[in-house]
Amino acid sequence: MSTPGRGLHGRVLDTLGPAITAGEYPPGSVLRTDELAQHFEVSRSVMREAVRVLESMHLVESRRRVGVTVRPKAEWNVYDPQVIRWRLAGADRPHQLRSLTVLRSAVEPVAAGLAARHATAAQCAELTECALGMVAHSRGHKLEEYLFHDVAFHRVILAASGNEMFARLADVVTEVLSGRTQHDVMFEDPDPAAVTLHVQVAEAVREGDAVRAEQLTREITTGALQELDILAP
Repeated sequence: MSTPGRGLHGRVLDTLGPAITAGEYPPGSVLRTDELAQHFEVSRSVMREAVRVLESMHLVESRRRVGVTVRPKAEWNVYDPQVIRWRLAGADRPHQLRSLTVLRSAVEPVAAGLAARHATAAQCAELTECALGMVAHSRGHKLEEYLFHDVAFHRVILAASGNEMFARLADVVTEVLSGRTQHDVMFEDPDPAAVTLHVQVAEAVREGDAVRAEQLTREITTGALQELDILAP
């Protein structure tokens, strides 16, 4: 899928970014801007713009008289949604999914507990609406529709926590949920027990029951890890 709104340099990024994250250019590899521009049949200015985007993700660093050097994986901005997308599209998908789901399991239960304390009436209503949307699309192989409500549910939880650091992880959670669906790391229909848990989390948040909201959300993330054992071992 082409990177929207980025024109020619987006086309370059759609090829070069996944190649770097997949290890086709190992850390320390030196890429020449002129050679890349020729390879992709774009101008040097377009190529420089693409390199600037990769630099912003800490995938590469550009030095005069040296060229563009691929940085070690430990230095990548692994929270960048585009980097996550590229890694999920490559051979590293099982590891990336597990890493992201472990992150979710550490953050989302605590966020749900905080949401039970801080959510506004509007956020409670939105959470309930999202959960009911998940129920409505949980059968009949409607994974795209289900995903829409699932993503919205978890974004509300993170925002309703009142913690700006948690809220900023919404895009990361969106990518892992979307990646599971887009790369068929989901059952044809979501686990009914997981769907029910989302409804119960919405109830616990609305009732202000922080302990129950955290416990139920932990069950959701534990279930997600167990699904990965089966679908992406």
